Amino acid sequence: MKDPRDLREEAAVSAAVALTPDLGPSWLRPLVDNVDQIPDAFRRRLPADVLALVTAARATAAVSGGGREAAVLVLFSGPQDAPADGGVPDDADLLLTVRASTLRHHAGQAAFPGGASDPGDEGPVATAMREAYEETGIDVAKLHPLATMERTFIAPSRFHVVPVLAYSPDPGPVNVVNQAETAIVARVPVRAFINPANRLMVYRGTLTRRWAGPAFLLNQMLVWGFTGQVISAVLDVAGWAQPWDTSDVRELDEAMTLVGEGGLR
Repeated sequence: MKDPRDLREEAAVSAAVALTPDLGPSWLRPLVDNVDQIPDAFRRRLPADVLALVTAARATAAVSGGGREAAVLVLFSGPQDAPADGGVPDDADLLLTVRASTLRHHAGQAAFPGGASDPGDEGPVATAMREAYEETGIDVAKLHPLATMERTFIAPSRFHVVPVLAYSPDPGPVNVVNQAETAIVARVPVRAFINPANRLMVYRGTLTRRWAGPAFLLNQMLVWGFTGQVISAVLDVAGWAQPWDTSDVRELDEAMTLVGEGGLR
């Protein structure tokens, strides 16, 4: 028999699958209104030859029917009103997790809550909500899904991922639900991502520097890969990005050793 709380969350997920863009705060409006520009902003950071390889892999997957459907929750929290001078409220935050170091795939990697679709999910919004609840214990009844971003093929994991943009004035507490899967759950200040001092470019040691992508070095995590690319694109499209040093290019293992040294700046 299921726990009554799980049943309540299932009902809340089912009720929240409809997009409600009008329920977003004023400071998220530029992002919601221009969500269709995120793919271009996402790809702008990729060199032409790398973009060609990514596009080819996506086309091959589309023809062959390979890959699994998945969704992630890009959840912003904070007050409804923007500061008097515009921009982002000081206490606005973004929900992230860090995968357990013992996992077979993507161990220790920062990510949005999310995962593979289940047969009973009513589309990507339901998948993102369900996975967020399972990973962080968040009260999905407090969340407002605002928009979906472009479905993106992730070649290494062979997932077709839909990021779901959502908002909550206050989602309440979040916690690690399963330590075997998740090491950290955190509501990270949006200003930590905007701060140029926290930005760099990262590439894997097995690849060349031309594969470097945008990343964020915070006190508990290094945000890179697909998650780092999405956040970078969001900052650009929302008009929040500040000039930063794109020539600061680090190999992944080198960058990981810096986690925890400087804290949020």
